[in-house]
Parts: sequence; C-alpha cells; structure tokens
Amino acid sequence: MIYIIKVTTNKEDRALELISTKVHKKELRVYSLARPHGLRGYIFLEAEDRESAEEAAYNLPYVKGIIGKTVTYEEIKNMIEPVLEEINIEKGDIVEIIGEPFKKEKAKVVRIDKSKGDAVVTLLAAVVPIPVTVKIDNIKVIRREKEEGEGGEEKPTEESKEESEVPLGTDEPKIDDYEEPTGGLIPDDY
Repeated sequence: MIYIIKVTTNKEDRALELISTKVHKKELRVYSLARPHGLRGYIFLEAEDRESAEEAAYNLPYVKGIIGKTVTYEEIKNMIEPVLEEINIEKGDIVEIIGEPFKKEKAKVVRIDKSKGDAVVTLLAAVVPIPVTVKIDNIKVIRREKEEGEGGEEKPTEESKEESEVPLGTDEPKIDDYEEPTGGLIPDDY
C-alpha cells in the first residue's frame, strides 16, 4: 500500500533521507520512497502495512505525520512517471534564458541533450564564448536559425540602408583632426 507522509515544505529531500536511513537501520518492510517533482510538502511511501509506514516516519525531524488515506499507484502515476514533452529547440537557435543565474540573457544553442533535458549554450553578451549548460525548461526560443536563411536574401531594414549609403572610411578619425592636449606636465616655457 502507498501512504502519503506530510513533511515540512522545502525539506522533502532531507526527510526522505532520514526515513530511508531509519528503514535501512531497522530493516522495516518499506519498499519504496518517492518525492515527486512539483509536489511540495508530501512524500509517498510504499510499505507492506500501516505499522511499518508509521514506524518509518515516527519521531523524525521535518516529518509531521501520515495522512490516513492510502492511495493506489494509478492515482499517483502521473506525478511519479515523467512525461516527455516534445522538445522544440534546435542547434543554432537564439534563446533567452528565463532561469537564474543568467536570467534575461540571450544565448545561442550549441548542443542539446534530450535524454537529460539539458542544452549547452554560449552567451551572446560574453566577449569570450563560454559554453554554459542549462536545463531546457529554463530557456525559450527567440529566433530560429532556419528562419533567417529560408527567405533567401534578407530584406534590408531602414538601419542597414542608412549604413550602406554612408561611404566607407568617413567614420574613422583623420590625423588632421588631432589636437595636442594643453596643460601637460611640462610647462610651455621650458
């Protein structure tokens, strides 16, 4: 039977370790422990009978108690088994990181590991390209690499038209424009 154990919120991992240690030390008839992702404040414990479940959770820090109702595997199946979503991120995509520590930074996808749910990206704002591994959940696609090249030649924008009309070499400083600084370290009458 599967029992629900109420624990202190954000201490689920620690409570799970404590229960696991107690089960191994006392050799209780507990078959599995689970802490589903996204379910805060609760742990699932599968045991042969209620006495084993109560003894496993009795008098431990962070454990508040056992909820009276037992659940079946079918009821909690969607919380325990991971659902694989179709990953719509490809190599070369420009993405925005939505998770810490690089929140709101733009990056280019270098590699994707769909089995782990990770993506290796390089930050566009960085001077030196440093590969950073982030979870796919923490990034969103801003622009696809294929969209840029699909239409053949890109249509010039207003800014690019203005840039192309300016003759080359006019933005560089001329040598004649150089003025010697006044008030240096050596006086003029030296």
